[in-house]
Amino acid sequence: MTLDEALAGLRAGIEPGRAAQMAAYHKQTREVLGIPNPLLNDLAKTWRQALSVPDRVALADRLWRTDIFEARIAAAKLLAQARLRPDEDAWRLIASWVPEFDGWAIADHACDAGARRLVADPSRIDEVEAWTRSDHMWARRAALVITLPWTKQNHPGEEDIAIRDRVLGWAASYADDREWFIQKAVAWWLRDLSKHDPDRARAFLATHGGRLKPFARKEAGKYL
Repeated sequence: MTLDEALAGLRAGIEPGRAAQMAAYHKQTREVLGIPNPLLNDLAKTWRQALSVPDRVALADRLWRTDIFEARIAAAKLLAQARLRPDEDAWRLIASWVPEFDGWAIADHACDAGARRLVADPSRIDEVEAWTRSDHMWARRAALVITLPWTKQNHPGEEDIAIRDRVLGWAASYADDREWFIQKAVAWWLRDLSKHDPDRARAFLATHGGRLKPFARKEAGKYL
């Protein structure tokens, strides 16, 4: 599939009048086509079924480079698959996108794809940790969003517990960060963790909760 064919498929799903609304909501200066997310899901599923893994990675790269809002989301959705072999090129591509994150919608879709690659090879957590020291706020946030699978395990193994504690250490280092999106990400991680590991969530809040913004502290403890 060529880039032109993929873009034609995207443009066929444009809903008149939707682009301006989406651009305002997502605070986008890049081109926004105005395509509903369910259609993006359907397109990405069709493309995944039709393309080999190397071709998916290549198309995702080309879609991302257009800098069109929905094309970047579609690029991420192309790689959002638990079983993807080989997956090193997909991981490398997703990681290369992180410095370009500039909003939650594209970043979250890319992190969803990246999380699957991280679960497939947890050793990649070392690379993710470097993002926590980035000057780029969206990269720091991505370190928490991409590790969300470790908040959801009911019966984590020793390696999973180690990663869970490691990420909680990152969250602790973020507690004094006044960026709203960082505080929100910390709260998101803790809120999801509290459903499966309430003791760790409570311990974190007891130690670091006073350093969080009030809204983040409240959100983090929503289910405790």
